[in-house]
Amino acid sequence: MKSFESLGLSGALVQSVLQIGFETPTPIQEQAIPVLLSGNRDFVGLAQTGTGKTAAFGLPLLELTDASIRETQALVLAPTRELGLQIANDLENFSEKFKAFNIVAVYGGASISEQIRKVKKGAQIIVATPGRLIDLVDRKAINLSTVRYVVLDEADEMLNMGFKDELDKILSFTPETKQTWLFSATMPREVREIMKNYMTDPFELQVGEKNTSNANITHNYVLVHEKDKYLALKRILDDNPQIFGLIFCRTRIDTQRIAEMLMKDGYNADALHGDLTQQQRDRVMMKFRDRSLQILVATDVAARGIDVDDITHVIHLNIPDEMEFYTHRSGRTARAGKRGISIAMISRRELGKVKQIEKALKTTFTKMPIPTGEQVCQRQLLALMHKVREVKVNEDEIATFLPAVYEELQDLSKNDLIKRFASIEFNRFLDYYRNAPDLNIEDRKPGEHENERYRLGGRFFINLGKMDGMEKGDLLELIDDVTGVDGKAIGKIELKGAYSFFEAEKEKVDDILNGFKDIEYNGRQVRVELTGKAPNNSSRDYKRGKSSFMRKPGGKKGSGKKPG
Repeated sequence: MKSFESLGLSGALVQSVLQIGFETPTPIQEQAIPVLLSGNRDFVGLAQTGTGKTAAFGLPLLELTDASIRETQALVLAPTRELGLQIANDLENFSEKFKAFNIVAVYGGASISEQIRKVKKGAQIIVATPGRLIDLVDRKAINLSTVRYVVLDEADEMLNMGFKDELDKILSFTPETKQTWLFSATMPREVREIMKNYMTDPFELQVGEKNTSNANITHNYVLVHEKDKYLALKRILDDNPQIFGLIFCRTRIDTQRIAEMLMKDGYNADALHGDLTQQQRDRVMMKFRDRSLQILVATDVAARGIDVDDITHVIHLNIPDEMEFYTHRSGRTARAGKRGISIAMISRRELGKVKQIEKALKTTFTKMPIPTGEQVCQRQLLALMHKVREVKVNEDEIATFLPAVYEELQDLSKNDLIKRFASIEFNRFLDYYRNAPDLNIEDRKPGEHENERYRLGGRFFINLGKMDGMEKGDLLELIDDVTGVDGKAIGKIELKGAYSFFEAEKEKVDDILNGFKDIEYNGRQVRVELTGKAPNNSSRDYKRGKSSFMRKPGGKKGSGKKPG
């Protein structure tokens, strides 16, 4: 295995890296750094999240940047402010014993005047989110004509988040002579388009097989009825007392609801979603990073770019529809060579999705039983005993209090003391889990219908689809906002161009049909019908407008927010 010294880095830069605690380069670092140090060729690196990509491009970037020139020479683009701040912090740490660079992070939700002030002091390296960077360029606060190196980090995530137009605009401001380094966990068609349009004969490096998951992630699934998912989630959390994990939900409403339920039930949890202010978001992330928060419940969009070490579990309360989303979710754990666990909580009709992910990622999911109440009690009791064994005793300060303690407990034997002490914590779980039902369900029995329509109320037609900017999460959010029927009651969703189909539980049929009466979306009336097939005129071409919905005059007005 190679060392950092052997990769061609300067001695002072190597010392900075070793001081941080990096001992040997990861595969992406070992193979990318020598190529990037040449500084004369575009580069594409395909590797999973958590494999050390920041150092792979960051160390060569610092080596090639001239600290004596007070103009912007390097630009790093990241999809989220969290990832941007992490990259800027890493670059500062890498260069601490090397050279004095002015590295500036620019992102939305913070003082733009303060960021302009820092840039005008002479920022050799700018780490930016696309939206804020364009704002600063338009204000003529940043000059990209001097940029020699552009890094697109998490390129697939930026494109998934809808930043294609922004990337096109930003890259048009940079010189044609620049070198472009692109790093991505997946390689969808849109990323290939960026390579085709903005890169010349790039050196392509792939670490690990394409469309494979991190080998250090154990992929599990639990089979549970939709109505029992929250109870099963609590069992999983209670069965892992030392968990430091992420829970993913499909919508912002579900994310907030699950987080509030967990907090009410005594768990150290909080939510991260798009409805939070930047100040609230920063507070939550700070608590999660310093581990004063044990469980973070998040949406896919809000959690993109989270780079937090030592996450033990990723739990998918709803398995995502897009393969890339599952890859990015599960990639939050098992970072930097560590191991992690990804758990998908699914109903029987979602078994097919698990099989699709297995095939695409060339991995295997293991069915994991939901712990019984007795198993949870035993795990919690042993965790308490481990704390007792490992607790640090302050001999000097506790000494003066011990005589009174000994006197109070003098008539109890050793066994009595252990039983009473253990029961302080154990009784709480025993009371809760006494006579707890088994939440496990069996795999599908032969002959059962794939969509479980025996328990669904049928198939609904709605005249909204992809042409309206709809994704499955958007439609679920709209149904919830308009009718009060949440995602748990919704079955299979089929998105078409100008219309869609979805299934719902029998008892929700009337709520859905009545809820969508007199609703307008994008300035036109929404039609929802209980049907086995789309009406003949359902292919009508609708124009996409501003995303909003409302009731007609006299009806109840909706939120006016775009779901998602």
